[in-house]
Amino acid sequence: MFADSTAPGADVQSLWRSARSARCEVKSCQTGKISTAEVAAQSHTAQDAAVQTEQSKDAVQDFQQEVQVDYAGLLSFLQRVEDAVIKELNKNWKSHAFDGFEVNWTDQDETVLCLHTLSYPEAQDQNLQVTGVSWNATGSVIACSYGRLDDGDWSTEKSYVCTWNLDRRGLNPQHPDLVVDVPSSVMCLAFHPSQPSLIAGGLFSGELVVWDTSRTEDPVIWRTGMTDDTHTDPVYQVHWLPDTKHRNHSRLLSVGTDGKILVWREERDGRLALAEGFAIVAQQIPRSTRLKKVAWGEAAVGVTSLSFSPFDAGVFVVGVEGGYCLRCSTSAQGPALPPPGGSVPLRAPAELAFSPHAGPVYSVSCSPFHNLFLSCGTDGQVHLHSMLQTQPLFALQLSKKYLFCVCWSPVRPLVFAAASGEGVHLFDLGRSMQKPTVSLKQSVSDCPVYCLEFNTKHTRLLAAGDAAGTVKVWQLSSDFTEQGPREMSHLEQLASEIMD
Repeated sequence: MFADSTAPGADVQSLWRSARSARCEVKSCQTGKISTAEVAAQSHTAQDAAVQTEQSKDAVQDFQQEVQVDYAGLLSFLQRVEDAVIKELNKNWKSHAFDGFEVNWTDQDETVLCLHTLSYPEAQDQNLQVTGVSWNATGSVIACSYGRLDDGDWSTEKSYVCTWNLDRRGLNPQHPDLVVDVPSSVMCLAFHPSQPSLIAGGLFSGELVVWDTSRTEDPVIWRTGMTDDTHTDPVYQVHWLPDTKHRNHSRLLSVGTDGKILVWREERDGRLALAEGFAIVAQQIPRSTRLKKVAWGEAAVGVTSLSFSPFDAGVFVVGVEGGYCLRCSTSAQGPALPPPGGSVPLRAPAELAFSPHAGPVYSVSCSPFHNLFLSCGTDGQVHLHSMLQTQPLFALQLSKKYLFCVCWSPVRPLVFAAASGEGVHLFDLGRSMQKPTVSLKQSVSDCPVYCLEFNTKHTRLLAAGDAAGTVKVWQLSSDFTEQGPREMSHLEQLASEIMD
């Protein structure tokens, strides 16, 4: 009655897929189709507006047409005016109306500006003075030495050597880039002429030290130490000399008020050894043989300044405390009498004594353009001398106070600067030989200026250090830095006229 059986399943055909395909619908994504558009350019049109006017074709054709010249008429005109033109040219050739005139296409500066006032507050707190300034070989770094030039025993007083890079963007006038502590007063300093990081300094103790500013922790690389060869008096000037035997080395010259002029060479152990030396003694000074002293201390003549001739490397001029300027020679072979003690015998270099100042000479400067030199001292006078005669070409009473420094311009043969107890004076001998062209106040009060130096790389810069412990960098006007076409002949004529 009952039996197993399987009923066929119901089959219902689906129509939704075919319907969706017929309508091209895709339901695999829940969001609609994303549409994009390129909108990188805000405008769809461009227009060339570089030329405001357009040249017509007719103008081009007219320009390209050959210019018609009436050669017969031109020749007739030139023949008529030939005599008159030649007459005027001959007249202009003899005229001096435009002597000294030079076309200058650059902007002219009529004033002298103070660009920077540099100082080290810690040195000023000790009432230290700026005793020397020097520009490095690149002309961008200025260094100054601190010490004391007035009365007193400053041998045990701590002092400093400071440097500023004027090209540095973050220059702080009261924060030097480098400060070197020195146990004795630094009386002078000089940058190496070709190695921008080397500075030589002379101390109150008579010692010489060379610093390398690239070594911030221990900048001292050479020193003389205190030996029998060292100066027994303060060193008032140092000067770098080229070493003829070793091109990569330099020698260092120093002068002191003990009368010695010493030449040092570098040693591998960080020591400066004495290579040769000279001594100025009273018995061997021309025109001063009447001074007959026996003891060395009494016979020695204190040397305060020195300058080498740019035309003869073996000739130099020294200024001494007795008021004389002496022409000296490095080739002198006569011994200095009486002979002082030391490892090297000293020679007597003096050849000619010039007419003296009324007081000690503080500075001498040889002209880079002529066989002339300047000197100044405590009598407030500037003397212009020729190397060939004893009498000065002229003597200018510049100040009632001391003159501490005089310096020729490196670019203008007729320009020099002088530092006095009143400020800085700039002279242009082409304008006046009687008074300074410009007098600069270093400070509000009459603060003595002790040292000057022109920048040989950036010739418009002049640095001046004073007794208040500040260094001012002056920007000179174009009048003091641009040489006239006949300035050299003017200087030669000036010297020859005065000599006659």
